[in-house]
Amino acid sequence: MEKIGIIGAGASGVFTAINAKTENNEITLIEKNDKIGKKLFITGKGRCNITNAKFFDEFLENIVVNKKFMYSSFTNFDNYALMDYMEKNNLKLSIQRGDRVFPKSEKSNDVIKLFEKQIRKKNINLRLNENVIDLYKDDKFKVKTSQSTYEFDKLVIATGGLSYPLTGSTGDGYKFAKKFSHKIIHQVPGLCPIIFKDKNLNVLNGISLKNVSLNIETNRGDFKEFGDMLFAKDFITGPIVLTLSSLINRSRVIRMYIDLKPALDFEKIDNRLLREFDKNPNKDISNILKKLLLNAFIDIILERSEINNRIKANQITKEERHRLIKEIKFFHLSFDGLKDINSAIITSGGIDCNEINPKTMESKLVPNLYFVGEVIDVDCLTGGYNLQVAFSQGYACANDIRRKNE
Repeated sequence: MEKIGIIGAGASGVFTAINAKTENNEITLIEKNDKIGKKLFITGKGRCNITNAKFFDEFLENIVVNKKFMYSSFTNFDNYALMDYMEKNNLKLSIQRGDRVFPKSEKSNDVIKLFEKQIRKKNINLRLNENVIDLYKDDKFKVKTSQSTYEFDKLVIATGGLSYPLTGSTGDGYKFAKKFSHKIIHQVPGLCPIIFKDKNLNVLNGISLKNVSLNIETNRGDFKEFGDMLFAKDFITGPIVLTLSSLINRSRVIRMYIDLKPALDFEKIDNRLLREFDKNPNKDISNILKKLLLNAFIDIILERSEINNRIKANQITKEERHRLIKEIKFFHLSFDGLKDINSAIITSGGIDCNEINPKTMESKLVPNLYFVGEVIDVDCLTGGYNLQVAFSQGYACANDIRRKNE
């Protein structure tokens, strides 16, 4: 009977195990934590955003690194196939804003329970609290753990990346891959907050912005995202910030600014101000701006525009008015880098895709060695895409293991 070892019981490792199991093989799933799916448990703020319901082309547009590598595995097991799988296993789903797909219960634990049930049903040998210390290959794969030593005919590495180290993602897979001479693409944070160094913006700490445009100009092109974001003491976060962090994480940033009124062009804001000035000629400019901006921004924008906040509307010159509009449309932030990988949702970088068969996830260098999940250099935007990649890769890997076992 063929023996298959899988290191890592996260989304990709577990899905590989339950789909690869046949009567003709024995699968051992080795996990360093005390339970499976530790990162899965916290994804989507504990609600588990398992995939996204966008159709094929639009879904693939949200894979920002090595999209072509995913064509084959995603075609064979796409988001709708995953949703069917979950529903057939009695997990009701709901599609929410942005086509994000969650369990109807909004409990990640329900997804984990489904997988635990499948592991038991298929008699997969689950080894928890077991850390892999060393591995090598002669005629077979030898895996030494903190508890035992194993021999496998096939080996799957599904150890995750470097983000969320408390869940056990500590980069072990990169070390294992190097033992088999695989090239590792340098890891950087993906989907993480962006740090700024404007020390006079402490007043914005805790301020949420809706329907704004964040713009970042880099040596590799200009990027813009529209939506919501949040200010903290020395960094910004929120959906549009996380997206941009993954688009610029290997670029040199030249300029970063917020368009606080993206729905209004320069002329429309100018006309609106002129109307307000005509109606309230003796009102302080700071009071007039309350109709246009959040209070926290008013003094900062006036200071940057070199306008006294007590000046009356009828005293504002055309030049001052234009300076004011420019600050509203180009609210500059001094970029100071990305938060470190411990603050990132995903790891960008990992095992070089050029050395992995995209149809099977098998190493091109070492026969019967497979890689799945975040350990590979594929990353996506936020919204369920990264988990779908893990499931699609796991299914592709499982298919090949089954096929060879027939």
